[in-house]
Amino acid sequence: MDRTFTEHLLQWYDANRRDLPWRSNPEPYGVWISEIMAQQTQMERVVAYWRRWMERYPDLGSLAAASEEEVLKVWEGLGYYSRAKNIRKAAELILTDHAGVFPDEIKQIQALPGIGAYTAGAIASIAFNKVAPAVDANVLRVFARLLDIAEPVKAAKVKQEVEQAVLPLIPEKRPGDFNQALMEFGAMICSKRPDCDQCPMSQHCAAFANGTTGERPVLPRKRKAIHIEMATGVLVYNDKVLIQKRKPDDVWPGLWEFPGGCVEKGETPREALVREYMEEVELEIYPAEKITVVSYSYTKYRVTMHCYLCHSANNGQLKPVFNEAVTGQFVSPESLSSYAFPAGHRRLIECMLDEAWFDNLK
Repeated sequence: MDRTFTEHLLQWYDANRRDLPWRSNPEPYGVWISEIMAQQTQMERVVAYWRRWMERYPDLGSLAAASEEEVLKVWEGLGYYSRAKNIRKAAELILTDHAGVFPDEIKQIQALPGIGAYTAGAIASIAFNKVAPAVDANVLRVFARLLDIAEPVKAAKVKQEVEQAVLPLIPEKRPGDFNQALMEFGAMICSKRPDCDQCPMSQHCAAFANGTTGERPVLPRKRKAIHIEMATGVLVYNDKVLIQKRKPDDVWPGLWEFPGGCVEKGETPREALVREYMEEVELEIYPAEKITVVSYSYTKYRVTMHCYLCHSANNGQLKPVFNEAVTGQFVSPESLSSYAFPAGHRRLIECMLDEAWFDNLK
């Protein structure tokens, strides 16, 4: 493969690239946020979240000054919340270790929390015009076909092979455009289901020539999904509801939730919820009404969550003990919008708002 590939790719990119907001002014901060958000997220959602983020935190100083709670709330809905925490930590480090100036050397960029080789290469090339490869899943898929690689695409040596193939193709005058063109081409043309007959780069593709496009890339076996049944309860007390904050070493650390947990073998969801409330907050409750059933996924898990409106069986003032959380409190339904919740619990709140469950709490 030679520089004619580069010329053809950039011609395609100039004619077909998407109008993404950070491309009009590719300064380091905005490029960094876009790259982190784009991990595991569809581009349409990234654009909306990026605009909201940049309005709230237009620069490193405003981000570093924000609390973790505030940052998680703005990030809410994007998932993989460690990304948001690492962004905030990195902003603090840039202010203290780099005098508030985003570093332009790849090693320094990659030393920041949450930034790996791909993201460092993307930032360096797009924001600083450095000749550096940026090999993400899209690029790996494209080159697995271009080079007709018959080995698992996620193998370390395959990634190294692709990086070595990409590097001499990067033009010195447009390294950022080249890397974005590869990513764009992988997202729009050479996707998981490519349209090879309409591909403008097929003349460069070994898999197309060999008739093996449908076999590339070679992927690892899919992990079997683990199904979990859970129960959660919205406990009502004095027109308020109980929420608790997850521990730092837990799933979704630092986010808020309604108490609950897994349904064990032999239990009904109601029985599980009564047990979980006693274990987690030492309150005796009874599930009064079923609100909804929420289904969601994270990593390898597929969750079915049974959601109930609950009341206390305790007499007198309720004093929950938070055994499985950092802290907790009774809050008004109106204030729930100011807390960051995992996707499943946020969907429960939205359901309760849509169906006016909060209108007559007692």
